[in-house]
Amino acid sequence: MPSAPSPVHLWLRAETKRNERRTALTPAVTKTLIANGFQITVEKCTNRIFHDAEYSAAGATLAAPGSWASAAPRDAFIIGLKELPEDDTTSPLVHRHIMFAHCFKRQAGWQQLLKRFDDGGGELFDLEFLNDENGRRVAAFGYYAGYAGAALGLDAWAHGAVNGADSAYPAVRPFERDQELLDHVKENLAKAEKHGAAPPSVMVMGAKGRCGSGATDLARRVGIPASSIIEWDMAETRSGGPFAEIARHEVFVNCIYLSTPIPPFLTRETLKDAGAERKLGVLVDVSCDTTNPHNPIPLYNVSTTFHEPVLRVKIPGSTPLDVITIDHLPSLLPREASEMFCADLLPSLLQLKQVDSARVWTDAGKLFREKLAEAKA
Repeated sequence: MPSAPSPVHLWLRAETKRNERRTALTPAVTKTLIANGFQITVEKCTNRIFHDAEYSAAGATLAAPGSWASAAPRDAFIIGLKELPEDDTTSPLVHRHIMFAHCFKRQAGWQQLLKRFDDGGGELFDLEFLNDENGRRVAAFGYYAGYAGAALGLDAWAHGAVNGADSAYPAVRPFERDQELLDHVKENLAKAEKHGAAPPSVMVMGAKGRCGSGATDLARRVGIPASSIIEWDMAETRSGGPFAEIARHEVFVNCIYLSTPIPPFLTRETLKDAGAERKLGVLVDVSCDTTNPHNPIPLYNVSTTFHEPVLRVKIPGSTPLDVITIDHLPSLLPREASEMFCADLLPSLLQLKQVDSARVWTDAGKLFREKLAEAKA
C-alpha cells in the first residue's frame, strides 16, 4: 500500500520586531489546524500576546526562538507576520515563507531579500497578496490598523491640547484589551475639553475600506460626533490632489491602499497656503508607504515607533505638523487584531494541503516568481 502523505508542517516564527505582539497563528487556529491533520511547531516568544502554554495545550510542539533557520525541515512552511530578523540579511532562504515581506512594491531592500530566496531555492507567499477569487485580500489587519491609527491621532491631539503644542507626545504601549484603549482615549479627550478645546474633527481618507471603517468606528466609539467625522473615498479624490480641505480638520487619517502612482494628497505648500484656515495638527498615515517613491503624503521619509510615535514636520511659515507613521499599528491591540486576522486566514491555511493546486496559493507563487524576475532584471 502507498504510504500516507506527510502532514503539512507549519512553523510559527517568533517575531523580532520591537513591540510586535501579534501573531499569524492564534492558539484557537492552531488547534483547528491540528484537528485537520497539520503538524504545528511554535517558537517560544515572550512578547506574543498569547502564552506559549496556550499553544502547548492546543497540541503544538514548542521550539526555541529563531530556530527555524537551522531546525525546521525543508518542506515546512515558515509562517510569521513581520519581516525576517535584521541581523541576517544575506543567508539563502531554503524554506517556503508566509509573511508580510514588504518587498513586492519595490520597497527598500526588496532585491536583496528576493535574492536570498533565489539563492536558497525557497519561495515567498506574501500575506499582503493572498487574494480571493474577486481580488480581495483573504485576510488583513486593515480594520485594526485604521482603528489604532485614529486612536493615536486623537490621543496625540488631546495631549497637545492639554500640554501645549511644544510638548512631545509620549511613548505608547500595546493594550491588553480594546476597552482599555477606548477608556484611555476618552479620558484624554475629556481632559482636552476641560482645558477649553472644542471637540476635534477627524478626516478619514479611504473611509469605505477595511482600514477606513476601523478609523471611523474608533472615532464614533470615543464620542466624536458624526458631523465631525469627515469620510472621503474615491469619489471625493477623483479630481486629484493636493486637497486644501485636509488642512481644515484637526486630525487627518490616511487609510488608502496605494497600488498605482497618484498625485499627492497633501504637501508642505498646501499647509503653508492654508494660513489661518489650517486646523490640522496631527496626521496619521496608516498606509505608511514610507519608502514608496509614490507616497501620496510626501512630508516624511521615516517610520515612527511605539517608543517615539510622532515625527514633528516643519512647515515653512506655519506651525509644525505632528505625523504618526507607525507601520505596525494593529499591534496596539494585538489580541483582537490577531483573532480577526487568523480567523480570516484559516480557510486559506487549510488549503495548504493542496498548495500546488489551490488558486490562492498558486496565484501567490506566480506573483513571487514575477517579482523575482523583476529583481533579477
